Amino acid sequence: MHEDNKLCGLDPHSDYVELAAEVFSLLADPTRVRVVLSLHRHGELSVGDLADIVGKSASGVSQHLARLRMARVVTTRQDGTRVWYRLADEHVFNLVSEAVKQAEHTVSNGQSPPHHHGSAT
Repeated sequence: MHEDNKLCGLDPHSDYVELAAEVFSLLADPTRVRVVLSLHRHGELSVGDLADIVGKSASGVSQHLARLRMARVVTTRQDGTRVWYRLADEHVFNLVSEAVKQAEHTVSNGQSPPHHHGSAT
């Protein structure tokens, strides 16, 4: 076994680099970003609730949730016939939050972006 494999995950030669790129690929969809933001804000939501919030069809949101679930980004809880979705942990929200903040910087035209003013999340 190569000694570099024992290095911190943040090392450029880490085995986690490829997996990290897959996470970015997974989040490279506006609907999935909206789903993550919605689940962070509301905690737990059904497919129908998420569809209403993100403005997409329930079947479309369900497909996005399936991908997020396979990647272990969201988890589910069954309550009778209803399935409730929630974020598995805070890490994916942190990634999305930082990406949104970076986007604010790109359109701020030299002005201080909203997240520098203490705006609510």
